[in-house]
Amino acid sequence: MSNYGLMFKYIIIGDTGVGKSSILLQLIENEIREQHDATIGVEFGAKIIKVNGMNVKLQIWDTAGQENFRSIIRSYYRSAIGALLVYDITNKNSFHNLQRWMEEIKNNGNANMVIVLCGNKIDLESERAVTYEEGWQYAQSQSLIFLEISAKQGINVQSAFYQSTQRILQDIDDQKIMLGQDPGIKIGGQYKKKDKEIQVINSYEEAVQLKTIDTPNGNNCC
Repeated sequence: MSNYGLMFKYIIIGDTGVGKSSILLQLIENEIREQHDATIGVEFGAKIIKVNGMNVKLQIWDTAGQENFRSIIRSYYRSAIGALLVYDITNKNSFHNLQRWMEEIKNNGNANMVIVLCGNKIDLESERAVTYEEGWQYAQSQSLIFLEISAKQGINVQSAFYQSTQRILQDIDDQKIMLGQDPGIKIGGQYKKKDKEIQVINSYEEAVQLKTIDTPNGNNCC
């Protein structure tokens, strides 16, 4: 049985060199490589985090930023419920190109996708070319969550995934997202469907009360 309640599929997108692979490595392994080759196509990582008392598995696709891989990447948009849209605060062009990435999402993406705009490399403050206010204003104009982060120092990387996961869970609670109908969400083994509601089983004792498995003597148990 899977050890999570829900699985959310994520993509990380943005120009080449903004630090997408470093963000994934920081989240999964809490480390950073000083040198990292450009991603060829798509790389993959997964991690289980606990949000609102629930184990949520994040299945994360790190995408290449080069134009020649764009057709490959488009196939991942529709199946993702969450996205990190990344720019480099020391690279003005990566910020200007955000609109092109947003158009890609709108044309190819999941209608329920929750997007976090991440201004990476705040450890290079002396080289900053994009102000915090510019990032915040763009995020507001597109209704995006906004964070400035440092993949190298681990600043706000986990928060980007936690905040977006919380937003997705809230959209599920508000029935803006319907479980079982969105390709970016998978129901895991820790969930029990009952009376049209999804319930998390947190312990053996709770499962016994819910009568969801068979005991050796034939009585229903957890």
